Amino acid sequence: MSGGGAVTAEEHLRWILDRIPLLPVREAALAESAGLVLAADVDSPLDLPLWDNSAMDGYAVRAVDLAGAGADRPVTLRVIGEVAAGSPEDPRIGPGEAVRIMTGAPLPSSADAVVPVEWTAGEDPADPWAEHEVRVLRAVEYGANVRRRGEDVSAGTPIASAGDRLSAARIAGLAAAGVTRVRVRPRPRVAILVTGSELRAPGEPLDRGQIPESNSVLLRALLAENGIEASRVLVSGDDAGALAERLDRLGASTDVVITTGGVGPGRHDVVRIALEREPEVRAVRVAVRPGQPQCVGRLTSGAWIFALPGNPVSAAVSFELFVRPALLHAQGRGEVERIRVPARAAVAWRGAAGRLQVLPIRIEPVDGGLACRPAVDPGGVSHAVGGHGSADGYALVPAERGDVAAGETVDVILVDR
Repeated sequence: MSGGGAVTAEEHLRWILDRIPLLPVREAALAESAGLVLAADVDSPLDLPLWDNSAMDGYAVRAVDLAGAGADRPVTLRVIGEVAAGSPEDPRIGPGEAVRIMTGAPLPSSADAVVPVEWTAGEDPADPWAEHEVRVLRAVEYGANVRRRGEDVSAGTPIASAGDRLSAARIAGLAAAGVTRVRVRPRPRVAILVTGSELRAPGEPLDRGQIPESNSVLLRALLAENGIEASRVLVSGDDAGALAERLDRLGASTDVVITTGGVGPGRHDVVRIALEREPEVRAVRVAVRPGQPQCVGRLTSGAWIFALPGNPVSAAVSFELFVRPALLHAQGRGEVERIRVPARAAVAWRGAAGRLQVLPIRIEPVDGGLACRPAVDPGGVSHAVGGHGSADGYALVPAERGDVAAGETVDVILVDR
């Protein structure tokens, strides 16, 4: 395992993204690809809409027949039929004629506009629809209330790009264009391994020095929020040799291993010790608070490992800054970091000299913008699990900035909004 001095959070992330490989491309049914990432551009095989169609319930007409129509001078048209959505009918509309038409129905070839039913009157005042003759109370222009063929998307034009996530809206758009199969990258197989002889399963009796284990629950939930189900979740004691063997086995059967705890310089930091034989894993100090000690790289057995600090908030921050972007990158996502938005500090707080401060915050809307306040004591972040649980996101205070005064603007990322 290689080591090194302190690096910035940006340098550490760049080191990871430059090295972690993309997952292999596969073809999948569109309907089964929600949340996956496209590995190839997609062009529309069809025009959208497929044909000129009505944007309103009303009457398909020739606009020239309604010149000068008004409430005091209605124009009467003969109703010769009806076209419903999905109908293949294409009735011929002559001078002085109209056809009842429903929203989405194909516009008859001889019509050039649609009059909304609300602008008309039929034979029966109690029925908005005319059976034989309709009086039109307002004129319409050529093309009024008509959706033209291909006005949304023309056949052959790009409708999705490699690196796009297949959201519900994007899948619907592809399906509407006639796409049935896509090339995607799969979700990574991720194993979670938490370490610490002091850890006990939730609900177990606790002796002095023992604590409930929560990091596996945390990491499993963080993965789930990003559409990934952990393939294995394990708890390990403080035996470096046994841990190295376990990592070897996990590395051969998964794409990514995430561990927590044991990455510091201490004599009992077993993850760091177990990884010392791994030539492509590096141990570094990152200039960030919390989450300074990190081990990351490729295991000899194949998987990538992210060895994170054991304090829960440190683990959560490390996941947000480094693991989440790496997992998205491996899936081929174009953008892997969250959008930063400005927020006004509702109160003052102490910064972290020489380190990027990643402070859990609560967000509140104010004066058309956002305000933020610490969800935890800025002086003791890494272990503040209770306060972290109420956070909406993180304030990112650069290393060179120092303390934050009330009313100043800071960049924040939202993770629970």
